[in-house]
Amino acid sequence: MTAKRKVFLLKTVIHLLSLSPLVWLYVNAFNDDLGADPVETVIHFTGIGALNILLLTLAISPLAKFAKQGWLIQVRRLLGLYSFTYATFHLINFIAFDLQFSWELILNEIIKRPYISIGMIAFTLLLSLSITSISQIKRKMGKHWQHLHNYTYLVLLLVAIHFYWSVKSEIVEPSIYIVLSLILFALRKNKIKRWFSSSKR
Repeated sequence: MTAKRKVFLLKTVIHLLSLSPLVWLYVNAFNDDLGADPVETVIHFTGIGALNILLLTLAISPLAKFAKQGWLIQVRRLLGLYSFTYATFHLINFIAFDLQFSWELILNEIIKRPYISIGMIAFTLLLSLSITSISQIKRKMGKHWQHLHNYTYLVLLLVAIHFYWSVKSEIVEPSIYIVLSLILFALRKNKIKRWFSSSKR
């Protein structure tokens, strides 16, 4: 099977596995089948989905290198865009259902709750990364594109902290995500060091 064919099939699988849970989630939400606290379920589901896909996005490069399957790199952008999609639903759900589109309350929450402030910073960065994933913008940015997209590491760190701080008692699950994030950082420590050094210049 050619690399092009493999990429096509894997992208098809990614589309199905990414979109199907969202359809299932909102169908069940509209049918009131999400348990005692559907709002919390929807917000948590989309937030965890964004984090899981972001982890997968950053795992692609080391996996491609380890397995010597360079064609895997071609699905990174798609995964990154789906992470942004889930993050967007996560934010919209929070603003719509928890805060009832009260902009005063939204600003107060951002100021008063550090985990929400961090989440908003992460979302803003993720938005920038998604916009600059457009091919025409990428070409115009030239060498600056890679420097900007290295902020994906910072996004992952912020999202992991956001999740950890958002829970009230159960810290096992967010702790696992922090460990997974640190493992990915360790696998790319040389690249991160180079990026950090260039950022200070």
